[in-house]
Amino acid sequence: MGSVAFVFPGQGSQSVGMGKALAEAFPEAKAVFDAADDALGEKLSTLCFEGPEDALKLTANTQPAILTVSIAAHAVFTKRFATAPAFVAGHSLGEYSALVAAGAMSLADAVRAVRARGTFMQEAVPAGVGAMSAVLGLAPEKVAELCREAAQGEIVSCANFNEPSQTVIAGHAAAVERAGVLLKAAGAKRVLPLPVSAPFHCELMAPVVPRLDAVLSTITFKAPTVPVVTNVEATPNADASKVKALLLRQVTGSVRWIECVQALEQAGVTRVVELGPGKVLSGLVKRIAKGLECVNVEDPPSLEKALAAAP
Repeated sequence: MGSVAFVFPGQGSQSVGMGKALAEAFPEAKAVFDAADDALGEKLSTLCFEGPEDALKLTANTQPAILTVSIAAHAVFTKRFATAPAFVAGHSLGEYSALVAAGAMSLADAVRAVRARGTFMQEAVPAGVGAMSAVLGLAPEKVAELCREAAQGEIVSCANFNEPSQTVIAGHAAAVERAGVLLKAAGAKRVLPLPVSAPFHCELMAPVVPRLDAVLSTITFKAPTVPVVTNVEATPNADASKVKALLLRQVTGSVRWIECVQALEQAGVTRVVELGPGKVLSGLVKRIAKGLECVNVEDPPSLEKALAAAP
């Protein structure tokens, strides 16, 4: 029988009301929200449950909010699901959730770290200077090649390799626009500008690295109890001494999600459980590795469904 992997979503999966039903139904979920509120010294839980949406969409709020909902879902699911995962992984911000799930860092440290990470990312590039676009229907290698052609001394590169026909690009707004023209001419089905506050996972995020390094240097990382398939290397890591460097490389590096999922499949994973708001990763996983079974847990009904599907 194949093994199970837990995966954790990144930014973009947030919605007002997320986690509320879990916190009301399960004490262990409420305890996670209470701990996150304590760690930040503010009511992050209220922002998740009630909004307002404008505040929830701010990167500095979105990142700790999604992490907290993800760990609440993890707490509820693992209490009822007997099988430990063989691997964990997370998309961008979700890698921090994966590290908490694997016992490599505490929830309090993670919530504070991603609050700082989100703040630094928001402050790294003035509004309007950077941009991101999703490119649909073109091979990742072709997208990367045309980004290099479009750069013309500016920055534009592949930020997220999400699935074989979806690559997200990021960089200077003008360079992202130039790339979009070339990508459409080369046969991309669509190039969709994304409503984000900063151009993530590209060299424009370089100012974040020393600031985040100072924050992560205050945290004691433990060896993950479950290997974490990391964004920047797309290979499992269980070495505590590597965690900080991998998280720092992730700031400007591409999210190699296609290879992460392929690594899970090659390691014998047959079921993937997405823990946290939305089903974005479940959709991506199915398009990368059709043989993998996917379930998600974000509220009591999806929890019941996921447990019912368990072998």
